[in-house]
Amino acid sequence: MNPQAITGLQCHQCNWLVPDDPFPYICPKCGKNLDFVYDYDKISVDWSKKDLSKNPEESIWRYLPLLPVQESPTNTSIRVGGTPLVSFPNLAENHGVSSFQIKDDTRNPSGSLKDRATELALQHARQQGQNAIVAASTGNAGSSLAALSAHHGRPSIIFAPAAAPPAKLTQIRQHGARLVPVDGNYDTAFDLAFEYATKNEVYCRNTGINPILAEGKKTVALEIAEEKNWQAPHHIFVPVGDGCIISGVFKGFFDLMALGWIDAMPALHAVQAEGSAAIVNSLKRGGEIEAVESETIADSISVDHPRDGDKARRAILESGGLGFKVSDDDILNAQLQLSSTTGIFAEPAAATAYAGFLKASALQIFKPEDHIVVLITGSGLKDTPAAQSLLQKITPVTADLKKIEDYLEDEKN
Repeated sequence: MNPQAITGLQCHQCNWLVPDDPFPYICPKCGKNLDFVYDYDKISVDWSKKDLSKNPEESIWRYLPLLPVQESPTNTSIRVGGTPLVSFPNLAENHGVSSFQIKDDTRNPSGSLKDRATELALQHARQQGQNAIVAASTGNAGSSLAALSAHHGRPSIIFAPAAAPPAKLTQIRQHGARLVPVDGNYDTAFDLAFEYATKNEVYCRNTGINPILAEGKKTVALEIAEEKNWQAPHHIFVPVGDGCIISGVFKGFFDLMALGWIDAMPALHAVQAEGSAAIVNSLKRGGEIEAVESETIADSISVDHPRDGDKARRAILESGGLGFKVSDDDILNAQLQLSSTTGIFAEPAAATAYAGFLKASALQIFKPEDHIVVLITGSGLKDTPAAQSLLQKITPVTADLKKIEDYLEDEKN
């Protein structure tokens, strides 16, 4: 990245343009969230689609000219990004659309899309001269930070609700991070992590306030566009909690349109659990976002107060997207259906996006020529208790071949 290509950071609320040095987490004027602003003409002088096609790098660092750091890390032996966009013609036919694809971000190193944000944040922290990094997390961001910090030899501290899924807390501990199991929910952990980072002058990876994170997450949009030969899909379904992923996806497509690499913005559909739907609720009311008391099986998107909610609303509204609420039963059914028809095992939060797609299909919002992408953000192995609830219905079969054949026949019927 040519540092001169960064114009600064612009406040989402008051539009004040803030210099990027010293780096601000939030707007110094009104305290709202910021967006990186680029000089796209300067970027275009040294970078084109042809240049990109010749780049052998397969990770997020192939998009370095459009990321707010000066260089990529020296150690990229663990690849972040470059995940597949998988086509399922049978599902496209079943739902009456031209193309149905899943962007499978379970293939990232820690099994989560959050690795994209973490990888960029670690490099940005190094550029800022900060070694340690702290974050609040319901599990995925924390396990991502722990894994990639271990890879890059950096210390990390993760504030996570003590009630987070054990598999995610185990990941954090296994990777050697310092885990602070907070007696409280995600919002409590968020406030404590930011307070700790501020007091101790430690780099903060908190989703929803650090604008670097959306820049990392936007790489999933850059990959989708490139994998589709610079033709944006018509619809993308995104699971939404605090709003950072969908705002990052919007930023990625916004950047590509500004560069002239694509000519249309896909409709970005936000899918939230009914028990944690502050952003979708605000769309239906047409007013400001009001906090909720979140309760859902989809822990990764269980958020009372979405910290990136306003930017998420912008992403939905300006892209022509819609908001969908799905029940926990919808999510579990979608998780099972997704696994059994595609082979992709998604955690409940990720399966929420597929549940939203199924709801949209039932409402017949698609046209026959539409191209659909569902963003699957995390592996089901990160949160197995929900899926394991199905095992409660299993009773042992007598160890006799005839009994087994009868059992299989009954199952088939």
